[in-house]
Amino acid sequence: MRLLFFIFLCSSSLMIAGQPSHSKASTDNLKTAALFDSYIQTALQTWKTPGLSVAVVKDGKVVFKKAYGVRELNKPDIYKTSTLSTCASTTKAMTAVCMGMLVDEGKVKWTDRVTDILPEFKLSDPYTTSQITIRDLFTHNAGLGNADFLWVYGYSRAEILHRMQLVPLAYSLRASFIYQNLMYIVAGEVILKLTGKTWDDFIMERLFKPLNMDNTFSDYSKIRANEKTSLHFKDNDTIKVISYLEDDNIGPAGGVWSCVDDMSKWMQFLQDSARVNGKNLLQPGTFAELFKPQAIVADNEFYPTKSLTKPHWKTYGLGWFQQDYRGKMVQFHTGSLAGLVAILGMIPEQHCSIYVFGNLDHTEIRHALMFKAFDLWCFNDTTRNWSNNFYKMYQELADSSKVKEHEAAAKRVLNTHPSLPLKLYTGKFINELYGSTEVEMENDSLVIRLPKSYSIRLSHWNFDTFSGQFNHWWFGKTQVQFVLDTDGTISGFLMDDILYKKEKSS
Repeated sequence: MRLLFFIFLCSSSLMIAGQPSHSKASTDNLKTAALFDSYIQTALQTWKTPGLSVAVVKDGKVVFKKAYGVRELNKPDIYKTSTLSTCASTTKAMTAVCMGMLVDEGKVKWTDRVTDILPEFKLSDPYTTSQITIRDLFTHNAGLGNADFLWVYGYSRAEILHRMQLVPLAYSLRASFIYQNLMYIVAGEVILKLTGKTWDDFIMERLFKPLNMDNTFSDYSKIRANEKTSLHFKDNDTIKVISYLEDDNIGPAGGVWSCVDDMSKWMQFLQDSARVNGKNLLQPGTFAELFKPQAIVADNEFYPTKSLTKPHWKTYGLGWFQQDYRGKMVQFHTGSLAGLVAILGMIPEQHCSIYVFGNLDHTEIRHALMFKAFDLWCFNDTTRNWSNNFYKMYQELADSSKVKEHEAAAKRVLNTHPSLPLKLYTGKFINELYGSTEVEMENDSLVIRLPKSYSIRLSHWNFDTFSGQFNHWWFGKTQVQFVLDTDGTISGFLMDDILYKKEKSS
């Protein structure tokens, strides 16, 4: 790990734009930027993030932009402000802007029913299906629970749209809030239906091109290997490089890849009320609609940071989480893909925005830097150490999770055996929503073969329950409980509360 600490000194140069060098505003910003730079370097030591890039925009100007560390641990290529990483779910706000353009063109209204545009759109309840509006696709409160395995398993957007009718509703329409990605995929299909262009092409032509975001991509296959970061995951206390598992099927919900050079332009665009060179890409009313609170977010669906930032309210707009901070409204969203993170935060009233990319899974330095930037550029406050406070809080959460794991392990009944010889647990199994799997014998162990080359190796836990380790180790472990029929044969298995039924032999 010695290299990890050394690389923080080998970062790209700090870029500051603002007033002429002799002005007081420029001098003040130089001091603020220097404080922030020092803060980041110290925070990186705490969070041990291999690579990071940060940009701050204030009053329409890029007042801070810098990259730190390396693209891949133990390799010399430095992380630059042009290094590409995933925007992940910060993409959602971009998709909302795209839909807003079609609203302005009169091709759709936020209140239009989705089925009037996409008759093939169906949820498990016909009445709910008939009432879902375009706005509901962006607010996570349409009744749909989380069924992200559909995109993880690599189903196409069209196939995901078809399978959504099999997802059980978790609550009544607009009665609660469960964060999920599938409705944004539907939004992308609406764009395709209205324009004849895929979401991927539409967002490139109508948003990224006008903003001169030339190093931003909706299609991962277009990215050159020497321009992107590697992905990192912590295995206990050791940071390891992991592989990228393509997720282009989730494009409208989280498929954009970019860099802080381009995200600076995106933030300037948002601060200028969706104008580029004086031209509006969205009408003022449509732009304002994106940031109106649409759904109340319950504590268990909000970020753990709430315990320290203590917001009085928590809501969701069209692609934006929202909370109050020091009497001001914050619009923000994180992005998380295995091995990579991002965050975009704004205090519109203060004309202040920050974007952070990081190449370590769930490195919550992103939250610390967002609130620190707000303190420095909006409130002239240098006293709060969000990095230390958040790090302690997240460590306590991790410790609590380990305690629960130990408690669960302590309930294991020892010295039991499976009801049947392992060979009799094999066969083909199917879940109507997620598709077919196969349980096979391999080197005296059971292995579940899942879609998209995922697999889970099973080891006996107790009775007919097995502990499963994914072939991509960073996915972690799961438990698989086999179900016996009345005749003593295997009828199915439960995994993550999902029942796979054994296919009957013909």
